[in-house]
Amino acid sequence: EELVESGGGLVEPGGSLRLSCVASGFTFSTYGMAWARQIPGQGFEWVCSILEDGTTFYSNSVKGRFTISRDNAKNAVYLQMDSLKSEDTAVYYCAAGFLGQGTPVTVSS
Repeated sequence: EELVESGGGLVEPGGSLRLSCVASGFTFSTYGMAWARQIPGQGFEWVCSILEDGTTFYSNSVKGRFTISRDNAKNAVYLQMDSLKSEDTAVYYCAAGFLGQGTPVTVSS
């Protein structure tokens, strides 16, 4: 079982990034997927989830700015992040009962 995230980087406040996570080693279409983040010096924070049927849930801190989606044919889940703020700076992790290695996102001018 493995999750591999990509797409992180440096972006200015107000900008956008799209994170990707490719899964392997399990039946992806039968799993709910999630994104979580670890802000520097803090614990993990749940960001959003998408169920097997495509139903989505978002934390209040990202609702209206972030969009989670999935492509079961590609065993992939995505996180479109718009209107980024400095407080979104974190390492972002894909989750399916276990975590990937994470991809860092820095929002700074």
